[in-house]
Amino acid sequence: MSEALESEVKTNPQGDPITSAPAAPSVDSGKGRKDPHGEAKRQRVVSPEYMFFEAPREREFITGSECAKEAVRRSNVDMSVAYPITPQSETLQLIGVLYGEGYVKEFYRGEEEYGVMSAIAGASRAGVRAFTATAGPGTLRGLEPIVSWAGHRLPAVCMFTCRVVNAPLAIQPDNIEIAYLLNSGMLVFHAENQQDLFDFIMKGFIISEKNDVTLPVGVCCDGFFVTHARGYCAMQDRGLKLPPRDPYRGSVPVLDAENPPARLSRDAPVQKSNFMAYNIHAVWQQEVWAGVERSRKYINQYMDGLLEAQDVEDADVLLIASGSAAAQSREAVRQCKEKGIKAGLIKIRSLRPFPTNELRELCGKAKLIVIPEFNYVGWLAKDVATAIYGFSNAKIVAGPHVYGGMSMPVEMITDEVECGLTGKKSNTVPESHIMGTVDPAAVAHFMKSI
Repeated sequence: MSEALESEVKTNPQGDPITSAPAAPSVDSGKGRKDPHGEAKRQRVVSPEYMFFEAPREREFITGSECAKEAVRRSNVDMSVAYPITPQSETLQLIGVLYGEGYVKEFYRGEEEYGVMSAIAGASRAGVRAFTATAGPGTLRGLEPIVSWAGHRLPAVCMFTCRVVNAPLAIQPDNIEIAYLLNSGMLVFHAENQQDLFDFIMKGFIISEKNDVTLPVGVCCDGFFVTHARGYCAMQDRGLKLPPRDPYRGSVPVLDAENPPARLSRDAPVQKSNFMAYNIHAVWQQEVWAGVERSRKYINQYMDGLLEAQDVEDADVLLIASGSAAAQSREAVRQCKEKGIKAGLIKIRSLRPFPTNELRELCGKAKLIVIPEFNYVGWLAKDVATAIYGFSNAKIVAGPHVYGGMSMPVEMITDEVECGLTGKKSNTVPESHIMGTVDPAAVAHFMKSI
């Protein structure tokens, strides 16, 4: 009877399996009882270099939430704190499964997002490897402690499964919340698909814990499009795990339970002198952002660069996108080529630090740059325009934009390409969101081949 119960597949109320991964095989503890943590105890520590670049991988067709679970399984995570909010809830439910199997040492549900992010801060400050996730209104509710993470030099990883935050209430994909994270001092990565989510979480732990970085990492994805959709993900054997965090190699000492929390109280003048308060805080902000800049070499080392360029040489049109918009842009590039338009794609992986120099090198020859986004405000277009100002004469179209949960048909992107090249008025992007001009004679010559 007990064996039948152990082999039963757990399902949600709709009857779907809550995880595609098989239950961990029971291991005899030697006392006639099965050890539910047996498989986790047999995990072998390997170097990040072996895990990321050498270990054999097998592809599975799983959801983004399951990819996050499998990344945490292999990341030697000490503690995770959860609070449910759609579309993140499924991910941390699965992290709870890992806790039951012994892959995560401590796990509990917080009282709300502010408490969760404060608890993660305490765990990271004490020297353990910590992970959590949130979304939309949860991000904003927990934002005050989140933005303190960088100042306290806490190398935690948080997954943001982006969704609508504005009224009226909705739970659909919209990555406006990334705009709130870009100036928090954390590293911000934006995953296009399930594979990115799996890789960015694991690599985020290693990058964040480097001595000359010691900063939190936010791994963002567009909710539902990635978290609940299935895609192929190539994963290393579940018997491997990353080395544990070495808290004493961080740039700031961890809290020592044997001594007073010196890091929080050593700068008493901050509370007594306005001049000292300004000076100390200003210097520390500079150091936080210097740490962000120092992370570039590790992002290049482990993530193969801050961006990915496809068919950009000799391209007259460049699509620049991150997250799910990169997937639509890939198809738009293909359709543009069918129409005789020389188009290329720049997919941005790291939003902080931002690939300023890389964009300046890649955008110098383009006539037109189109930047599709899943939000209203166009935070990516603003960063791109700022980065390449003075280094490109391209006409920049800040759009098309979809938001509030709408999907983005590829035709919206290709229409903007054709409008941008011909000078035809756009149906979706207002003139105030179009920057720069192109030579009409060059456009006329170029259009002869379309």
